[in-house]
Amino acid sequence: MVTLVCDDVTLVVDERDDLFYTRAALQAHRPEEGRITVQPTPANSSPAALAHDMLYALGKRLAPGPNSPDVWLDSANAAWLAAAAWAVATGVRHVVVPRAHLLTIRRIDQLLAWRELTGVQLTLLWQRAPRVLPSALARVERRISGRDQFEALLAEPGPIPTRPFFPPALSAMTGPASVAVVAVQPPARQPRGTQSAPTRPGRRAHTCASAMATAQMLQPAAAIAIASEDVAALAALAHPLIVGALSVLAFTQASLGSLRFTRDLDITGDVSAIKIHGAGHMCCPLHAIPAWARPMLAAARAHQRLTTHSPGDSVFAPVMVAEARHLRAHAGQLPRLDLTLPAGSLVP
Repeated sequence: MVTLVCDDVTLVVDERDDLFYTRAALQAHRPEEGRITVQPTPANSSPAALAHDMLYALGKRLAPGPNSPDVWLDSANAAWLAAAAWAVATGVRHVVVPRAHLLTIRRIDQLLAWRELTGVQLTLLWQRAPRVLPSALARVERRISGRDQFEALLAEPGPIPTRPFFPPALSAMTGPASVAVVAVQPPARQPRGTQSAPTRPGRRAHTCASAMATAQMLQPAAAIAIASEDVAALAALAHPLIVGALSVLAFTQASLGSLRFTRDLDITGDVSAIKIHGAGHMCCPLHAIPAWARPMLAAARAHQRLTTHSPGDSVFAPVMVAEARHLRAHAGQLPRLDLTLPAGSLVP
């Protein structure tokens, strides 16, 4: 059962199904202001249908078909988590859902649980008699039924959510000496058949400085420019980890293997730079993140944090194993970026 905070959920009772309310809700869709309108797809029996509608409202487009690279979204948990990551990353404050009376009890519960996770303000348009409200919504005390009240509610994007709260990531090896060694020292040549010291069995792995610490000492390398059409294609991808990984490959031309070691703390707090780890962590350059890629990397990091990973865990490692074939498929659909070769090295 979802515990509701009355100030965060508003029920708009429109028993007469006045077109005014539906039209106002649709016109209120302004993602750039922190407010989105989610239109539930009617008669869709998929368990993740409402999460798909949420992703669509967030500007994501799902590839159709049984062999689609987005088949992972058939999992309701995965789809809702992706929607939460994008909402957190893009600063969504207020979600408006018209035709809420068409939602099943299960989808209402999913929506309320998602709101609890993201902390956004939720407004539901109940366009039937209030006596048929399900128990989860009958407990909502904040209800409005007048046009003026509804317009006033939509006049502002809503308060900044206080949840989820992510504590600052701790920096690893933040001293100037460690930054200089880790960031600029070239990899040492190793005799054939031997391993570098940091990766020998029984030896503790080398701990690199965080991106924030490195940025205090070094200027990040400039990002490689890509065409606006390719940016739009990347921005439409739904999986935060897939789009995050592909965007890094696009603006750094790094190898996919290096992304296996990218941690939360390898992305600066303002998502302006990312640290890429080389073999043996001996050469780990810092790259500037272009403005178009910042929401993508912010979503990837939010996805990791929402799953309670440690800041020292790899951000992209999960998608390189469990979702490797989907990552390869999406890379293949972006031929202008020439990402097929690095993505094709993934197993499975």
